[in-house]
Amino acid sequence: MSHGKLREDKTCLNCGHQVEERFCPHCGQENIESRQPFHFLFTHFIEDFTHYDGQFWKTMQYLFTRPGTLTKEYLAGKRQLYVAPVKLYIFISFITFFLPNILPHAKDEGERPSHNKVETKSQKQKELSKDIVKDLQKKGVLSYEAAHNTQKALDTLNTLDTLKIKEAQEKSDLLDRTFDTNETSIMNAHTMKQYDSIQAKDKTGIYTLLRPIAEKAFALKEEGFTKHQIWEKYKENFIHTIPKALFVYLPIFAFFLWLFHDKKKWWYFDHGIFTLHYFSFLLLGILIFIVGEKIISYLPDSNWLTLLYVLACLGLSAYMTIYFFVAHHRVYETKKRTSILKGLLLFIINYIGLLLMFMVLMYLSFIMLH
Repeated sequence: MSHGKLREDKTCLNCGHQVEERFCPHCGQENIESRQPFHFLFTHFIEDFTHYDGQFWKTMQYLFTRPGTLTKEYLAGKRQLYVAPVKLYIFISFITFFLPNILPHAKDEGERPSHNKVETKSQKQKELSKDIVKDLQKKGVLSYEAAHNTQKALDTLNTLDTLKIKEAQEKSDLLDRTFDTNETSIMNAHTMKQYDSIQAKDKTGIYTLLRPIAEKAFALKEEGFTKHQIWEKYKENFIHTIPKALFVYLPIFAFFLWLFHDKKKWWYFDHGIFTLHYFSFLLLGILIFIVGEKIISYLPDSNWLTLLYVLACLGLSAYMTIYFFVAHHRVYETKKRTSILKGLLLFIINYIGLLLMFMVLMYLSFIMLH
């Protein structure tokens, strides 16, 4: 409920009818002052999505723990108790693909030290060893000659240690450079000229199909991008395209439901509501996976934690699979055997459909990189 200040005038600003309480009985507009403090914009936005009266939280609870209940309630006409299906889907979609971008990333502790860091560390070690030897000489523990020989031996050890570190790092850098040279190859080709030469001899058509990807990869390489940078750009582009792709697949998913059920009893609209709620649940599950991965990246390496995380992921994956069958049986109220058979056929058909859609999406996402 809004906390805006009520107007003393009881005439509705929207339709002109008399307002006895907070809301106009004719148009439903809240009779509050038209000019509010700046923070009202933010509080109103939060209230509009979360509904402090419990509508949002009840909807989220039912969505995750009671498969099919929201759809049944909505189709039964109970529509003011829960967030509307389209609004729910858009909100969860926004949170799922916006939240991961603002969550901090765990630092990479495996980063190798640079040559400058190695040299600085070696210099500090030499200075520290000199101070220790001088201090021992002043206290009479070491004679001048013994201190001189000790310092000389320590300098030699530090020099050898530094040379070994530099040699190992140079070898590692050489491997990296070699890997970077070969990692941009596409189907055993390092340039478009080589790719065209291989394509001319290919009879399968695979090289022809992948030619746009090869052109984009080599074009990005010429611009100075490494394979890692290209992969990061592609991954970001792909993730931002998923919500659009799922939204496009919504009517297709509902169409398959329409084909498998009684056309007189169930309208296409009914299947659309079921689809919106089911896809909202899938997005919520994806969000849990993403947040869980972010959290586990900050925790210390532990076999027990890894095992628990893997088991949790497997459990959530199994629940997301079973969820469809339970929701389908609960909403369409068919016999268990019939429900399981229809649910299994729908699951397989839509799994293949989604797989094909994502393959096309992956192809287009790479081509559209810039």
